Amino acid sequence: MERVARMRDTLTVILAGGRGSRLEPLTRDRAKPAVPFGGLYRIIDFVLSNCLNSDMRRLLLLTQYKAQSLDRHINMAWRNYFCRELGEFIDVVPPQQRIAGNWYSGTADAVYQNIYAIEREQPEHIVILAGDHIYKMNYGPMVDHHRKLDADITIGALRVRVDEARQFGVMQTDLDGRVIGFQEKPENPIATPEDPEFCLASMGIYVFNARFLYEQLCADATRMDSDHDFGKNIIPQAIDSHLVCAFPFLDENRKSDAYWRDVGTIDAYYEATMDLISIDPQLNLYDKHWPVRAFQPMLPPPKFVFGSEGISTRRGTAMDSLVCQGAIISGGSVARSVIGPGVRINSYSSVEDSILFDEVNVGRRSRLRRVIVDKGVSIPPETEIGFDPIADAERGFKVTESGLVVISRGELITPHCPAEPATVGQAGV
Repeated sequence: MERVARMRDTLTVILAGGRGSRLEPLTRDRAKPAVPFGGLYRIIDFVLSNCLNSDMRRLLLLTQYKAQSLDRHINMAWRNYFCRELGEFIDVVPPQQRIAGNWYSGTADAVYQNIYAIEREQPEHIVILAGDHIYKMNYGPMVDHHRKLDADITIGALRVRVDEARQFGVMQTDLDGRVIGFQEKPENPIATPEDPEFCLASMGIYVFNARFLYEQLCADATRMDSDHDFGKNIIPQAIDSHLVCAFPFLDENRKSDAYWRDVGTIDAYYEATMDLISIDPQLNLYDKHWPVRAFQPMLPPPKFVFGSEGISTRRGTAMDSLVCQGAIISGGSVARSVIGPGVRINSYSSVEDSILFDEVNVGRRSRLRRVIVDKGVSIPPETEIGFDPIADAERGFKVTESGLVVISRGELITPHCPAEPATVGQAGV
């Protein structure tokens, strides 16, 4: 009965309109929540799987920038999980401009501008989530905790090291878990009393009493000096006069260390993805207890060919890698990489420590190392990328400080290889 009541009187609002500028060029044509992750998934799939596994089935997804790819993914992957006749839904809500004619100026403003759509559902409690974080969490106990304490705001709390806390909202709590201090992205984060090496950070997960949220949003909208942001404005102003509580992150990933990632930069995205191919990855994608759902394209299983030619080097192999359905490793080699759906690796080519999105084609005798290749890119035969950062930058590719190369969608690539060109007799698939 408690689960049914929670589903009936709780509305979940997911903020999925982030520009994701630090992830460019991967966000050049898509919003950050729509960026592929782990071969088969999109970043948004993790928070949506959390909602579904938590029996939260009344969802408003607020979009803004470059939302077409995200909207298409929701239609293809998620609509069938919700039954409108039973009061379940996932509605994608673009900016309505009912209240103002401007883009969202902050997280609180995004919710405020959609207050009409939220009020229509008549929720008692509102859960607000970010759509661009990767983690596993059951939101049900957090909502139950909020209801039991009759709190005005409950904030999901994560322990982070002090030297990493500058990118978070940092909280201080009393012995009962009440928030008594809050600083948004402080220069000098305040450590917890019990452990001076750690801070208590906000995860950007909030539970609000609906009426209280409406009042705070309307009051904040009138303040000309406000950033209209939950972390900068709404929460700090509520601490002294209302009951604001912290709820510790209960990780459903079931590892020794809690897993929560904001893959906000290219290097952070790459590191989180590369962890998936380790022997014991920090994020468990094979968990039947807390499954992560995604769109399953109607493609055949991956195929590896030209392995029966004796001692020939023309052999399709993939070691320490994730290879998605529809991929064909046609006489090439893959090592420590994530290969997306429909990718083709042609003969004598090699891909190492790389991430290839859907439908990438790697030509014969090409070599890729530490490269992220966006969807549908064709790598010409006899091309090297990732071995000479200066040459890669001169060719117009994005090269990070760590030497990681990113090939954007629609990139026209000219062959480049210092090796001797192949002879006519070597041509073929």
